Amino acid sequence: MALAAVAVAAAGPVTFVALVSAPIARRLVASGAPALVCSALVGALVVVVADGVAQFAVPGTTYPVGVVTGIVGAPYLLWLLTRTNRAGRGG
Repeated sequence: MALAAVAVAAAGPVTFVALVSAPIARRLVASGAPALVCSALVGALVVVVADGVAQFAVPGTTYPVGVVTGIVGAPYLLWLLTRTNRAGRGG
């Protein structure tokens, strides 16, 4: 977890999308679908939606995309970590 935090801090918050796109894609798509393609499409969709929210959420103000992905992605990642640990699959 600390390595992921260091990587996100160094590369920028938009790369945080890569951490959450795979679990989101896994929940949305059937198990037989190609995981890499689905994760890439979900990641692209998350960035496009975050960009739209960042530009149009508050009229006259534009936020960085990384702020929106962090606000939405961080709680989701924390929820995912707690759920995984409760199920006994956490490391």
